[in-house]
Amino acid sequence: MNHPPQTFFTSANAGLPPDYERLKEEHEVAVLGGPHGSASMTTTVINMPRDISLPDHVVWSLFNTLFMNFCCLGFIAYAYSVKSRDRKMVGDVTGAQAYASTAKCLNICALVFSILTAIVLIILFATSSLVAYKAYEQQMKNHGGF
Repeated sequence: MNHPPQTFFTSANAGLPPDYERLKEEHEVAVLGGPHGSASMTTTVINMPRDISLPDHVVWSLFNTLFMNFCCLGFIAYAYSVKSRDRKMVGDVTGAQAYASTAKCLNICALVFSILTAIVLIILFATSSLVAYKAYEQQMKNHGGF
């Protein structure tokens, strides 16, 4: 009674030779790292420092300090920017963000107030020049020239 070996094909290996299925399983075991038993797995958490580019607004603060220092807001913003940079170097991200946020607000205020001051001065200069010209013209008309 010599019976040929019976081959049972399931849906997983239908149409594939048995050697291929065995090699595929061995590859999966090698990649996954072996079978997982019921033993408890321990995990290790490694906290890596974040390399987030946190803006400290030092250049903007320095520009406002030198050119648009309305009521010393630019200088105060520069001080907060330096504090933010110091906190970032120490590794205190939360403190660095707080100082940077304050520096940003001060820079915005200094910029807006300085621009408004410049606009008001330009308007005052233009209107005073116009008034002076009209007065000069009226003076020339009243006195008949030189």
